[in-house]
Amino acid sequence: MAAVVLGVTFILSVNRSVNPRVEISGIPYVLPLILLLLIVMTVVLKRTSYGRHIYAVGGNAEAARRAGISVDRIRVTVFIACSSLAALSGIIAASYAGKVSASSGAGNTLLYAVGAAVIGGTSLFGGKGRELDAVIGGVVVATIANGLGLLNQSSYINFLVTGGVLLLAASVDAISRRRRSSTGLS
Repeated sequence: MAAVVLGVTFILSVNRSVNPRVEISGIPYVLPLILLLLIVMTVVLKRTSYGRHIYAVGGNAEAARRAGISVDRIRVTVFIACSSLAALSGIIAASYAGKVSASSGAGNTLLYAVGAAVIGGTSLFGGKGRELDAVIGGVVVATIANGLGLLNQSSYINFLVTGGVLLLAASVDAISRRRRSSTGLS
């Protein structure tokens, strides 16, 4: 782990700018923030009863209610947590862009958010998913968007490729869910 951290730090400390007059080096402040949120959310969702309650409500709300879990309270607290994280990401996006406009967050932002979760393996039907997989899905979606931009492709190509990958991930999720339910595993 230390070798990976040192390697990433070394790579990010090298000047990555194409223009020799502009220096782009150092670790972006978003990277440690994502790692911190990943660790905190993993601990909360995997190691606490609150996290298990979230998965239970997401998997089957009626079964969770019959098990004594306050479904409404869990839903409200999850919406509060998601809204807080969305506000944090909005602040980060505004600080990156240096401005906020009426069209901020418009366009394909929702597609990228849902795509990152589904591509990472989060079930569209609830009750299944890991935080690390969502981060990996976000990296995949960002790589698609950045790669197609670097290849000078039109914006509709970006939508087509991202939508195709999202469709493939959702299909795999639906097929695996159907297969599990037919064998009685879920």
